[in-house]
Amino acid sequence: MSLILDGTNGITNLTSINGGQLGGRRNLVMNGAMNVAQRTTSTAGLGATALERVLDRWGLITNTVTAGRVTMAQVADGPSGFANCLKLTTTTADTSIAAGEVMLIQHAFEGQDLQQIYKGVSGAKELTVSFYVKGNANATYTCELFDRDNGRTIGQAFAVTTAWNRIELTFPGDEDDGSSPFDDDNNVSLHIQIFLHGGSTFSGGTFVNNTWADQANNTRMAESHTSILDATSRTFFITGVQMETGATATAFEHRSYGEELALCQRYFQQWGGDTAYGFFGGVSSCTTTSTAFHPIICEVEMRANPTFAFVGAASVFDLRNDANGSHPLTGLAMDQSTRKVVSITLTRSNADLTVNVPSQLIGNNSTVGRLELRADI
Repeated sequence: MSLILDGTNGITNLTSINGGQLGGRRNLVMNGAMNVAQRTTSTAGLGATALERVLDRWGLITNTVTAGRVTMAQVADGPSGFANCLKLTTTTADTSIAAGEVMLIQHAFEGQDLQQIYKGVSGAKELTVSFYVKGNANATYTCELFDRDNGRTIGQAFAVTTAWNRIELTFPGDEDDGSSPFDDDNNVSLHIQIFLHGGSTFSGGTFVNNTWADQANNTRMAESHTSILDATSRTFFITGVQMETGATATAFEHRSYGEELALCQRYFQQWGGDTAYGFFGGVSSCTTTSTAFHPIICEVEMRANPTFAFVGAASVFDLRNDANGSHPLTGLAMDQSTRKVVSITLTRSNADLTVNVPSQLIGNNSTVGRLELRADI
């Protein structure tokens, strides 16, 4: 294409930059720079539970891992332009790998956010996944796209060294006649998954690089795959994760912390843990001398009606009800839930609350207590 500079009309023959891969929002991944960690910044001993979350929107998935354990943390490390990364550190090795063992990190996408990919129809778009990785030693892992709606997978192996390197992987569009478009709803339709450890159930077959196929577990990991659990010295660092349409990996799309936090709050929100007598918002209403209802106004509308959980013993929460002072709680439970407002029930074993007096839920001289709403996928 030749550009013509016209003194009257400016530059002509210039393709619009407002369309195609560079136009508009590019990165479909949330918290790809690993800046948001609402729950905590580090959790040790992971590997026994099927799903664990530390950094927002990233899950550690394990299955039948009998011995190996890792610590998952947000750490202040990264290539130029990145302040944080997700780090996995092996703390207990597992060198006797059972067939069904697997450990991977995962990011999930709602189907309604993927309609522009044209999955399962003519003209299905290529997807390019890019990220920065390093480790304590050279290693080979597998990055997979898992179409959960249709049970189809595609994977590519990638190499890790001791220096930060950007991995760029382009996956072809899936136009298979037997593959339907992603569901247009708020449920999970696609995963990015990075396999870090697995047994023969996931690697016993012939790995076919970068080809969409109906899910067959034994072909999902490359034959040359490294296990992150092979030694307690093993580490894995990742940041700058981006998935975009097209065959070219563009520069990572940074978003402000406030915008990234709001995107993550669609799936998880928490209150508390800041100060010893912190307020938990809203005005409680005592309906009996031992029961109160407390409203929680969601920071942003959540993906679905959330579930409720609290961190710490019930006694670290205090209901300031009247002139009688402190009323440490004995129970907190979900009452009603919508995507915008949640009501929880607060209980006392002592019948000493004053009915119909506005009350305030606060911390009982503790930074341990937190309230959590969860609508993860």
